[in-house]
Amino acid sequence: MNEENTDGTNGCSKVRTGTQNEAALLALMEKTGYNMVQENGQRKFGGPPPGWEGPPPPRGCEVFVGKIPRDMYEDELVPVFERAGKIYEFRLMMEFSGENRGYAFVMYTTKEEAQLAIRILNNYEIRPGKFIGVCVSLDNCRLFIGAIPKEKKKEEILDEMKKVTEGVVDVIVYPSATDKTKNRGFAFVEYESHRAAAMARRKLIPGTFQLWGHTIQVDWADPEKEVDEETMQRVKVLYVRNLMISTAEETIKVEFSKFKPGAVERVKKLRDYAFVHFFNREDAVAAMSVMNGKCIDGARIEVTLAKPVIKENTGRQHLNGQISPNSENLIVFANKEESYPKTLGKPPTLAARLNGQHSPGPPEIERCSYPLFPGTKLTPISMYSLKSSHFNSAVMHLDYYCNKNNWAPPEYYLYSTTSQDGKVLLIYKIVIPAIANGSQSYFMPDKLCTTLEDAKELAAQFTLLHLGPF
Repeated sequence: MNEENTDGTNGCSKVRTGTQNEAALLALMEKTGYNMVQENGQRKFGGPPPGWEGPPPPRGCEVFVGKIPRDMYEDELVPVFERAGKIYEFRLMMEFSGENRGYAFVMYTTKEEAQLAIRILNNYEIRPGKFIGVCVSLDNCRLFIGAIPKEKKKEEILDEMKKVTEGVVDVIVYPSATDKTKNRGFAFVEYESHRAAAMARRKLIPGTFQLWGHTIQVDWADPEKEVDEETMQRVKVLYVRNLMISTAEETIKVEFSKFKPGAVERVKKLRDYAFVHFFNREDAVAAMSVMNGKCIDGARIEVTLAKPVIKENTGRQHLNGQISPNSENLIVFANKEESYPKTLGKPPTLAARLNGQHSPGPPEIERCSYPLFPGTKLTPISMYSLKSSHFNSAVMHLDYYCNKNNWAPPEYYLYSTTSQDGKVLLIYKIVIPAIANGSQSYFMPDKLCTTLEDAKELAAQFTLLHLGPF
């Protein structure tokens, strides 16, 4: 520990000397009884704590902490986070110089303690003028595999993934909306642990790996937003997947009403999926049990409880993770072994220019062109197999986001007015059909534009800012 915490700049930085660090950390260990080990660029305090028996805490007990001052260590941080509850493990990411890397992971013994830490310590002033960000850490065990031959069945994909990677638990495959005998060209592969998923991703990611003679695309699946149990206990809407496009809403209502006439309030169908609203939760749960796996118009349907759309502070919204409020747009990517903080170093977006503020729109990517040489092999792909970072346009980003959530595409409605000097001003209203029945039925920015392109882009950025993960 002493070797890792010596002052790498001969006393010129704020990092404490190795002796000072060692004394403070040893005092913490003696006081708490926790062990501390440094390995692989991180220092682990606890995991398990003294006297712990049984398995580690379940998923949802860990939080991510960003914007930590680089010269702050466990002797100062642990007492702060103990205010929320008992710490199972505290992992502080370390530089070779002895400074911390500005972020850490804190695992509590219960989910309630982790949620309390987020409520009371997010945006906490840990030193004068220094505010930390605290949000949930997502232990992602699922990979997105794109460019899969559409004729392959779930069993074939599962067998193939088990052959080439270890720790495969399940494969999620969605039938094509127009042809139920084919898949949609992608699948989600569930692994037994985040480590197993990370190892599989490393093996498959180079781009040269092929399945059935096809070069596949591999990335982390967007982690699902966890909805707390109390909220889910109030849900009385069912999400019905794998319907025929030709199936009518009335047909769905009749089928779901068979076990109890009059139980269904309404049905909202979008392409090959639908939301069935019940008057009572008990009827919704009973219908889910009865109808899951049944056939409607020849299609075998899947039925689950619908997850509510969660509206949060817009400062915490980002498609790939979370942004903590007042944290200079700190983005936390939600994969444990590859998590790292980034700050958005990009020019202001259109919304920023019009609103006079910086907004977390799609990340800016390098924009350049390369020569296309004769004979270059080109592979046809779907835009939905790309990563979200490939989209520089908010309009494309919103379409991609809806597709990832299995939502129908966004609907744009154009309006105009005339300015005092006679100019035609334009604005778009966007409707997301999948959530049109919720409290937010449409999204419309508070600025008018003089060009069609700017109006559409601004509306898409505004919508992305206000959408909560489904």
